[in-house]
Amino acid sequence: MQQPARACGIDFGTSNSTVGWLRPGAPALLPLEDGKPTLPSAVFFNADEDTTCFGRAALDEYLEGYEGRLMRALKSLLGSSLIDGQTEVHGRALRFSDLLASFIGELKLRAEAQAGRSFDQAVFGRPVHFVDDDAAADRKAQDTLEAIARQVGFRDVSFQFEPIGAALHYESSLSNEELVLIADIGGGTADFSIVRLSPERARGLERHEDLLGNAGIHIGGTDFDRALSLECVMPLLGYRGLMKSGAQLPASIFFQLATWHTINFAYTRQVWADLQHIYRDAAERAPLDRLSKLIGQREGHWLALRVEQAKIDLSQAPAAKLALDRLEAGLTVSIGDDDFTQATRALVEQVGACVGELLDQTGLRRDQVDTLYFTGGASGVAQLRARIAAELPAARSVEGDLYGSIGAGLAVEAARRYG
Repeated sequence: MQQPARACGIDFGTSNSTVGWLRPGAPALLPLEDGKPTLPSAVFFNADEDTTCFGRAALDEYLEGYEGRLMRALKSLLGSSLIDGQTEVHGRALRFSDLLASFIGELKLRAEAQAGRSFDQAVFGRPVHFVDDDAAADRKAQDTLEAIARQVGFRDVSFQFEPIGAALHYESSLSNEELVLIADIGGGTADFSIVRLSPERARGLERHEDLLGNAGIHIGGTDFDRALSLECVMPLLGYRGLMKSGAQLPASIFFQLATWHTINFAYTRQVWADLQHIYRDAAERAPLDRLSKLIGQREGHWLALRVEQAKIDLSQAPAAKLALDRLEAGLTVSIGDDDFTQATRALVEQVGACVGELLDQTGLRRDQVDTLYFTGGASGVAQLRARIAAELPAARSVEGDLYGSIGAGLAVEAARRYG
């Protein structure tokens, strides 16, 4: 490039977000926090100091023990009924759409501060499906995100599928043509695209004929967190425990605590009242003592972070240990590969089936695909990679920048669309 692009590309992710901007002789991604290009998609409303912070700072303040509300996995609100609702923060009602606007507005401010200029135009990444098998709800999710982007100051807003963004980033490294399956597995969705890529094709502005097919499913890293939590951690708090009558304890509170964007719902007066009723009739009370302590001290996000770290550790080692001393002195749980595989087996099969269906729809033979390109933080889950690779036994596997490929590719798309 001879001069900086006019527009930026924004990857608003479930777990992490990035902003890409093309300019001569510089990295595609702008640093957003502590010199790093990723900003964790988290907001903390600090009640002690009446402040709001974002990203790693939000997680740090929460873990330091400040009183307040931590909100994470914000993108999961898009396409859900929650987006039209509100929550209470510092004693005031806050619409969930305004919560998303505060974070995306912060992304814009930080990107502009680093770029030394304003951005009025942006290409936002979007999953292949915000909502599975519901075109109207999917469209509403994109329309909501577009309205929020305009609310925070973007004049021209357009969208590109996230796996296509990753494809554009990978294409810049190629010297020959390849038929590539892009596997983008982020915090909230698993998206796949089959694309013809080459240095020559990269010069074209219209790439529809190079995209042979795409598909997606609403399964991502946060679903793996939830499955691992329910299988290995929530039983220590009473999940699958019994009442004196022999019936199982109600499961809703455990699902709330295992799901990032519903953790705060476990702190209501009604949930506390229900827990007292359950406690009186429980066959075993020790697990519920831990549950009561977790809810009373609002440690749900702390526990979810511990589970998430265990998932990350299991992608690099055969076992992980969780120290749960905040719930009971000396309490630890050991999780092995087999535990993780068992907990996530159904999710892995659903994702693998999505890939198989995409290949069948395109009419391609499995041996025609040259490369399987992984991006997105959750693509580091070993059993998930193995299941996808099994669909393409002849393809070589390539790992991209797990957190930056999409933002960098969207920057390429932004320069193409807006100059």
